[in-house]
Amino acid sequence: MTLIKSISGIRGTIGGNVGDALTPLDIVKFTSAYAKFIRNQGSDSNTIIIGRDARISGEMVSNIVSGTLIGCGFDVLDIGLSTTPTVEVAVQLHKSAGGIILTASHNPKQWNALKLLNEKGEFLSGEDGVQILDVAESEDFSFLEVDDLGKYTFDDSYNEKHIEEVLNLSLVDVELVKSAGFKVVVDAVNSTGGFMIPRLLEKMGVECVKLFCEPNGDFPHNPEPLPENLTEISKLVVEQKADFGIVVDPDVDRLAMVCEDGSMFGEEYTLVAISDFVLSKTPGNTVSNLSSTRALRDVTIKHNGSYVASAVGEVNVVEKMKETNAIIGGEGNGGIIYPELHYGRDALVEIALFLTQLAERKISAKTLRDSYPNYFISKNKIQLTPEIDVDNILSTLEQKYKEEQITTIDGLKIDFEEGWVHLRKSNTEPIIRIYAESEGEEKANGFAEKMINEIKELI
Repeated sequence: MTLIKSISGIRGTIGGNVGDALTPLDIVKFTSAYAKFIRNQGSDSNTIIIGRDARISGEMVSNIVSGTLIGCGFDVLDIGLSTTPTVEVAVQLHKSAGGIILTASHNPKQWNALKLLNEKGEFLSGEDGVQILDVAESEDFSFLEVDDLGKYTFDDSYNEKHIEEVLNLSLVDVELVKSAGFKVVVDAVNSTGGFMIPRLLEKMGVECVKLFCEPNGDFPHNPEPLPENLTEISKLVVEQKADFGIVVDPDVDRLAMVCEDGSMFGEEYTLVAISDFVLSKTPGNTVSNLSSTRALRDVTIKHNGSYVASAVGEVNVVEKMKETNAIIGGEGNGGIIYPELHYGRDALVEIALFLTQLAERKISAKTLRDSYPNYFISKNKIQLTPEIDVDNILSTLEQKYKEEQITTIDGLKIDFEEGWVHLRKSNTEPIIRIYAESEGEEKANGFAEKMINEIKELI
């Protein structure tokens, strides 16, 4: 059983002992702490929006969160089965005091989580997250008497409102996409993307072949959209003679694509391709995190913009985007952030822009992918145990490679002439992530394997 408390929320496995897993009591405690934090912000609104992915535990968690917020005196607007970006957009549109997204993102079905939003529909800052953690640990809560309880409202219309907001973006050309006659395969890992993406595609005149689109929370494969988990859609794209395949994680803030020949477009290159399209229309700056491909930097420079890297984490990317007035940004896990709609990763925005890009350029997904530099990122991880001192490991490696270009704003990144390696402790899982990039898979894997072996020697 696992329970991870971080500045971005609380995440854990369902079932087990209080404090060791995401139990009902832990949910109440953390929700109460969030409610107290939001109350202290002095918002004009008394409403908190909640929405969830299709996890089996989702209804149980939603009921507990809803009841707790009502007990704290907040009105709850429950938008039901939805996506992470839909909840973010709903908070914006409704002008609510905050929002809670009930999803464990790419984690397996035994996990669930509470992701916390501010009144802008954005993830809380690190400072805000620390405040909530402190309140949760202190258990300094007070609940309202019966006449002061909040009210509950259910309204699932925000799914359609989100889709319409996407289609109304200035760079999304629905009529052009309709004229292209696209056919795509969608793997939504049996979560809420299973109805959201087909609805979007239908409005854009795209034929949709569904794979794992029943939102029942029974994930048919590991829900992280990595190549090793996408063999079935790869085959189906070729069998159906589709133009490409779409893969999302359970809460639909990450997008991976499969080319018409069944090869992977690559999570990293989702951000690169869409940024290339956006920059060609509206020149400006870009941001991604330290673990993302150099290809975004190359594309940005091509369009005479400036590229900056942030620490890993959506909130850090957003902060840096605001600092640099970036017009697009995101992370190499297939999540783009397009501020024209909202400051949050959004697979629906990505799909609409990608379809417009292909329709306008009249090229295939494979041809588009081959037009970019052939960098390869090797993504690996090492499971942590309580006795492993990660800080000591990173400090030792930093000293060993002090002659190389070192960045320590988030873990340890070592830039070599032919590539880079980034080592960091995950905020959401008990692991060390080891990312390495170079030209070609062999070189990247070589960097990664060398570093993994050195870490294991230090454990």
